[in-house]
Amino acid sequence: MKDTTHTGSAVIEARNLDLTFQTGDGPVHALRDVNLTINKGDFVSFIGPSGCGKTTFLRCIAALEHPTGGTLTVNGLTPDEARMKRAYGYVFQAAGLYPWRTIAGNVKLPLEIMGFSKADQQARVDRVLDLVELSGFGGKFPWQLSGGMQQRASIARALAFDADILLMDEPFGALDEIVRDRLNEEVLKLWARTGKTIGFVTHSIPEAVYLSTKIVVMSPRPGRITDVIDSPLPKERPLDIRDSREFIEIAHRVREGLRAGHQDD
Repeated sequence: MKDTTHTGSAVIEARNLDLTFQTGDGPVHALRDVNLTINKGDFVSFIGPSGCGKTTFLRCIAALEHPTGGTLTVNGLTPDEARMKRAYGYVFQAAGLYPWRTIAGNVKLPLEIMGFSKADQQARVDRVLDLVELSGFGGKFPWQLSGGMQQRASIARALAFDADILLMDEPFGALDEIVRDRLNEEVLKLWARTGKTIGFVTHSIPEAVYLSTKIVVMSPRPGRITDVIDSPLPKERPLDIRDSREFIEIAHRVREGLRAGHQDD
């Protein structure tokens, strides 16, 4: 089992993590013996076939699922404790914006729930809309925006209360390739500006390689880590870096890791 134990700035630590769902057809082993360390400021992509547990692992970090074995800590706390301390923002596959609320109203919603003052709410909404390049669109309704812009609004909502960790579950999977490329560039800029720790689920090898400082390759169920790749690519990454020899070599290693996972299964 590949492990990535580091000392110092660990933000998320999984040790011998298991998760088994009990269903009417018997137990489903979603995760098995997952060991992983994510450090402060890492951009970590999780890639693997459908049903390999990558989204399940993200949901465990967010305390939306609870492991049945092993340990998982977020900032040294249990995931439930970290959630109470607002340690992370979560971006789902669909933007999930309320159609009767404006974009600003959608971004403001978690701030209202958390009891921020009206002045603080407005300041935060203005800041995060600017961060995702949606300044001037706060008064629009979701149906007036493209799919890519809606997803940027969803990211703004997750950033509004300024959590240090951003969890993103295949946020660009439904978008066309041109829009996806643009948003990949914007997410890298956002990460560079904010220094957040990002966990990102994807099915796309080029997306995983382009975005990440660390790529976690997972096997079919039960979800196991077959490889962890520390990217040698520079932090500044123009899109044409995808034509470079280094990029192609990393993509090949990811592909080999996915193939090995299927063979092990």
